[in-house]
Amino acid sequence: MSHARRALEGALLLSALLSGCASGSAKSADTYRRPEAVPTSAPLYSQHRYRAPLMNPPPAIDGTVDAAWDRAEWSEDFTDIEGPNHTTPRQRTRVKMGWDATNLYILADLDEPDLWATLRTHDEIVFHDNDFEVFIDPDGDTREYYEIEVNALGTIFDLYLPLPYRAEGKADHGWTATGMKCAIALDGTLNDSTDLDRGWRVEMALPWTMFTPMAAPGGTHQHCARPPIAGDEWRINFSRVQWLLEKQGSGYSKVPGRAEDNWVWTAQWIVDMHLPQWWGFVKFDPETTKDQP
Repeated sequence: MSHARRALEGALLLSALLSGCASGSAKSADTYRRPEAVPTSAPLYSQHRYRAPLMNPPPAIDGTVDAAWDRAEWSEDFTDIEGPNHTTPRQRTRVKMGWDATNLYILADLDEPDLWATLRTHDEIVFHDNDFEVFIDPDGDTREYYEIEVNALGTIFDLYLPLPYRAEGKADHGWTATGMKCAIALDGTLNDSTDLDRGWRVEMALPWTMFTPMAAPGGTHQHCARPPIAGDEWRINFSRVQWLLEKQGSGYSKVPGRAEDNWVWTAQWIVDMHLPQWWGFVKFDPETTKDQP
């Protein structure tokens, strides 16, 4: 039996064992009213879709782009959060994804001439630095979802929302992405304005077991973690928060009065990442190569 076949059967077996906790009751689903997106302009295109290949063997989570990643395509370049009719991002950002029976794998490549990060404590508000963010709604119902932010120092801010903010959801900063592996690779020197940097890379392995909702008033719809079955689609989006910097001695400071830029994989059409209706779709492919039709 091939390695790919064993990995696929492992994923299917684990999914079958856990499938009983995949979704909530019909009653809870019926009584939930989804918040509708309020874009400021009509969407020019539908959400992006990505086909994540089965990774066998999986990538080493060390910040390097090893051969395992050859099986995955790069995503579209990130665009402004309000869509391509707004400002074009100053730097390029793109991602790859893959999966196996254990983890969701993410590789992000961020061009950056000025590597900068200041926050070092877990669950500080990492988007006050330049950061890379992941948003994941496993069952795609626009209800419970997870957010992970990381800066160039590797500082993590992770949280869980039982509902979007617009549906009166309260972010739970007590949730932790247990078992997550994250590696940062810098192509340049951090916090040094005397040279020109090239960028940074984020590599993640997110175990399926970490997608377990916290207890929430009134119950929760997605009761516990379930890995995907081959062919499943999850709603996922990525964001890059970027501040305009100015040189200050040999370091940097934010330009006063300048709001951050928000660059995303698939547009939100409004400056708000917490509209899962507009996130992209990731399909978990049973094939191990990107060349399959």
